[in-house]
Amino acid sequence: MLCVYIRHISPSIHHLSLMGSMSNKSEIRLLGTTASPYVNRVQFALNLKCIEYEYVQEDLKAGKSELLLTSNPVHKKVPVLLHADKPPICESQIIVEYLDEIRPDLYQLLPSLSLDRANSRFWATYIDTKFFPLYEELRRTTKKAGQDAIKEEMIDATQLLEEAFIKSSNGKAYFGGDRVGYLDVILGCFLRWIKHVDELNDFNTFDEVRVPKLAKWANNIWSHEALESVAPWKETLVHFFGLIHVYRPPYQ
Repeated sequence: MLCVYIRHISPSIHHLSLMGSMSNKSEIRLLGTTASPYVNRVQFALNLKCIEYEYVQEDLKAGKSELLLTSNPVHKKVPVLLHADKPPICESQIIVEYLDEIRPDLYQLLPSLSLDRANSRFWATYIDTKFFPLYEELRRTTKKAGQDAIKEEMIDATQLLEEAFIKSSNGKAYFGGDRVGYLDVILGCFLRWIKHVDELNDFNTFDEVRVPKLAKWANNIWSHEALESVAPWKETLVHFFGLIHVYRPPYQ
């Protein structure tokens, strides 16, 4: 299936053109904000599956929209997937798995074997609850001793992920083997955030000596067209980090 990825300048609407998947632009809408890696994760999955969608940009600086608040009244955050007249679907991992279940014929992301799917979900949870939160802790930590301790935790975490990659990839380029799979989507959308935090803290998460397989993986996934078309640019991250510093300032 051939997909054409189009990045629009307009901040409010993003369309993905495709051949032969969903019937019209309004069937799937995604509420998000450009800088969110969790939103990018859903966009990455949609792109891989060539599912056409309408992207509705949330201006979080101006306040959360009524559509977001009514669509996700529990957490009041993006991403939210609106699929035709079905109830809203929230949380990026859940959305990605939902997309895989409703259209397994369009580029299957999760492994076909139950044990492999369970393993993928385990590492996805680890990435979201243990690994990536370290970058928020590093951003908020101002004392050098605390920063050094967090960096050591990052080193330990990447070594665990290196081992997981080796087992999952079977010597291929991606966690999914020869092509991008579920864990590639889960971890890949953090890459630009990780690089930005690394630059601010004189650190290299995917060091070629320490984790050579992950370093090579990062280079492969970084240039993948389905991710490249939705990942935030540096200027977007700088602006977003400024907002985060206001609402979640560094520890005193």
